[in-house]
Amino acid sequence: MVQTIVVASQKGGAGKTTLTSHLAVEAERQGVSPVAVIDTDPQAGLSGWFRVRQPDTPALVQVLPEGLKATLDKLAEGGVPLCIIDTPPAITESIASTVALADLVLIPARPSPNDLRAVGATVDIVEEAGRPMVFVVNQAVARSKIKSETIKALSQHGPLAPVEIHHRIDFATSMTDGRTAGELDLKSASAVEITELWTYIADRLARRKRYGIASR
Repeated sequence: MVQTIVVASQKGGAGKTTLTSHLAVEAERQGVSPVAVIDTDPQAGLSGWFRVRQPDTPALVQVLPEGLKATLDKLAEGGVPLCIIDTPPAITESIASTVALADLVLIPARPSPNDLRAVGATVDIVEEAGRPMVFVVNQAVARSKIKSETIKALSQHGPLAPVEIHHRIDFATSMTDGRTAGELDLKSASAVEITELWTYIADRLARRKRYGIASR
C-alpha cells in the first residue's frame, strides 16, 4: 500500500498547499522516492506550483475517473511509497471520503481564534473516519502569547507535532516559482523546521507500517 497523508482543514489560508509541497519535496530529499502529490482543491494552488516548477518531482497525479481509491491502488502497483493529498477548505462528503483513505491526517492551524474555532469540524470528520491525525501549528509568530495559547488549545483535541512552522517570507517567495524554502536555502530556519516536521511524520508512518496497522 502507498502510505497516504491527507492535509485537511476547514479554514482557508491555513497553509495546506505550502505544507503539502514542502513535505513532498523534503520526503524525497530524505530518500522517499518517488513521492506523488494530488490536488483536490478547486483553487488548484498545488497544481499551479507544480506548473512553474523546474524539477519534475514530486509527481503531480490526477485522480482517475474510477476515484481516489483506484488512483492510490494504481500508485501502489507502480511502487510509489508515499502520496500527499491537498484538500479544499471545506467539510463535504468528498473530504470525508478522502480522509477515510488516509494513513495520517495532517491538520494545520494558524495561531488565531478563527482557526481554533474551525478545527472542531475537521476533527469530527477525522474521528468519524477513525483515522489518526496530528495538528501542526503553522504560520506562527515566535515567542508570541497566542502561539502558546494555540498549542495548549490544540493539544486538548489531539496529538500535536513537536515542531511549529513559523511565518517567514521565504515560504511565500519559494512557492512563486515552484520551489520550497529548503531549495532556496537548505540551512534556513524554515528549511530546518520542515526537515524536523517531516522526520516526525515519517516516524509516525514507520510505526504504523512496523506494527502492521491496516491502511484502508
